Amino acid sequence: MGAQREVSVAGYVGRLAVSRLAGTRSAAIVNDTVTIWTRKFMTNQLLQQKQMVIDVLHPGKATVPETEIWEKLARMYQTTPDVIFVFGLRIHFVGGKTAGFGMIYDSLDYAKKEPKHRLTKHGLNEKEKTSRKQPKELKNRMKKVRGTAKADAGAGKKKE
Repeated sequence: MGAQREVSVAGYVGRLAVSRLAGTRSAAIVNDTVTIWTRKFMTNQLLQQKQMVIDVLHPGKATVPETEIWEKLARMYQTTPDVIFVFGLRIHFVGGKTAGFGMIYDSLDYAKKEPKHRLTKHGLNEKEKTSRKQPKELKNRMKKVRGTAKADAGAGKKKE
């Protein structure tokens, strides 16, 4: 039903699975390697960071974990994975390719200037655990008053 053979396509050497279903031929590359390309590289001296667009090639895989991308970028740029931030990853429609944006900070102190949601995702910031109901009640209390009284409404009710 499905045969495998060695092929070389445009510099790619790997296994090509060929299947014959109802008289049609389809080919899929079977490989577990992940290749990372960086482009539009720029050094930002004001923010003490290197920023770039990242292209991740992952034929035969659905997605690549961000931790794996951090580790590969750390090896490429001789740094540690904790100062690398990757976001905005979008998988291309055909599959096998993902593009996103990455930043490599010079030190962890400069990396702490990132937005809080990225620091939380990276494990450098603790997210406050509150119920969903509390901010909604606060919003509704503040809607009932005008001006500087909103600050008092935000404090909540005084307990006697």
